[in-house]
Amino acid sequence: MSLGYGLITGILFGILLQKAQVLRYDKQVGAMRFIDMTIFKFMLSSIIVSAIGLYLLKDAGLIKMSIKGTSIGGQLLGGSLFGIGWGLLGYCPGTAVGAVGEGRLDGLWGIFGMLCGAALYAETYPFMKTKIITLGNYGKLTLSQAFGVSHWLVIVVFALITLVMFYLFEKKKL
Repeated sequence: MSLGYGLITGILFGILLQKAQVLRYDKQVGAMRFIDMTIFKFMLSSIIVSAIGLYLLKDAGLIKMSIKGTSIGGQLLGGSLFGIGWGLLGYCPGTAVGAVGEGRLDGLWGIFGMLCGAALYAETYPFMKTKIITLGNYGKLTLSQAFGVSHWLVIVVFALITLVMFYLFEKKKL
């Protein structure tokens, strides 16, 4: 049943991606050039809504969260590869899949890149585990744990900062 929930939420998320027009190449390039903040607004909104929903479910005892480890080395390498791929293709992985769903076959290169990246990571995992993931490894650490505050305080502060950013984006017509 949990796979069914994942499928349903994935489809709904895809519909929202399409309705928000973040699957469009010009929106992707606009985000990379910092001249169109549509994608940033969409993703920041998604993060806030997800954080509120997940922590409400967690606090109600309905779900158990499985926090991934924090590795500065892994984040830097993975983030750099993600950014290079996004810059070269003009789509991030999720939007590449959505673009293919809309009939834009250039997104297939993104899917191909994801598969190649996953295969390369699987092949190099022993090296990554000992040399990269260990760099700046803080274990399973959340921002609320790092600052010693409630997760709700982190969510509220993040939401307020995001709202200020949205205001400034709109003021500058971004």
